[in-house]
Amino acid sequence: MNKEKFEKGLEIRKSVLGSDYVNKSIQNADDFNRPMQELVTEYCWGEVWARPGLPKKTRSIINLAMITALNRPHELKLHVRGAINNGLTKEEIQEVFLQTAIYCGVPAAIDSFRSAKEVFEEMENV
Repeated sequence: MNKEKFEKGLEIRKSVLGSDYVNKSIQNADDFNRPMQELVTEYCWGEVWARPGLPKKTRSIINLAMITALNRPHELKLHVRGAINNGLTKEEIQEVFLQTAIYCGVPAAIDSFRSAKEVFEEMENV
């Protein structure tokens, strides 16, 4: 593991997903899933998210579209929060899901709307 990329990834991951979530993920890692936490932090966040070519807001838009296409609601909820943290509005998230409805399928987009609505309600009640 590249310690420098891991630390940079940890910083970015916390800024997008929130320190509480990331700290809990790292602290709850065991011998079985710790390598996955390290891989995600170092490569997804420390290598790719750290690149200067796209701002975080754009990366969030791309992630929301891809996660919708893959129909991964747990990850989508996490990245809806990240998208809000990265400056996206509800209206922009809505547009991403409408766009994905056309190119990835209406059922996938409907699930994303449903998941995002749950996140928005949770965030409003905090």
